[in-house]
Amino acid sequence: MPDTTVRAPGSATDHNDQPAAPEASANPAAAPNEDQMVALAREAADYKDKLLRSLAEMENLRKRTERQVADARDYGIAAFARDILAVADNMERALGALDADLREKADAGTKALLDGVELTERELIKALEKHGVKKFEPLGEKFDPNLHQAMFEIPDASRPAGTVAQVVQAGYMIGERVLRPALVGIAKGGPKPGTAEAPANDNADAPPQDPG
Repeated sequence: MPDTTVRAPGSATDHNDQPAAPEASANPAAAPNEDQMVALAREAADYKDKLLRSLAEMENLRKRTERQVADARDYGIAAFARDILAVADNMERALGALDADLREKADAGTKALLDGVELTERELIKALEKHGVKKFEPLGEKFDPNLHQAMFEIPDASRPAGTVAQVVQAGYMIGERVLRPALVGIAKGGPKPGTAEAPANDNADAPPQDPG
């Protein structure tokens, strides 16, 4: 009998039917063109520049903060130290009010009091130096308007003109800054600093010698 089996189209036993072709996969994204590459490179360079600027700003901020902290540590007591200088000045004036003769004639109690005042003054100066405050007395130095305040002039031919001939009040530094300038008297009438008289030429009037 002839085979009357009905076969479904595309079945494995149907040798005349070919299997269906798979669907085509989606096309990959198109590669960026040259203009897009330039734009991306420009954007990357812009981000890099912003990053470098931010890093530089952070470094400057760090250094500025360190300087501010150091200044606060070194100069934060400037106002307090300036007030303490008045105490040191008064103690110095009290000690200077008695000359050597009066001290020699003073009784034991008065001498002990003077010794105590001198000890207190030394301890006060040490305490100021411990916190960066140093005393200076520029006697004989060249006048410096950044460090000294001129009060008057003193005729003194033995000193170079423009040098400190007298210290009326000592000055103080705090770190590298002037806490209080020294009050000084300036010498006038002497030779200028750094100048010297030209040596006399004993042969100035001598006739020229014949080289022959």
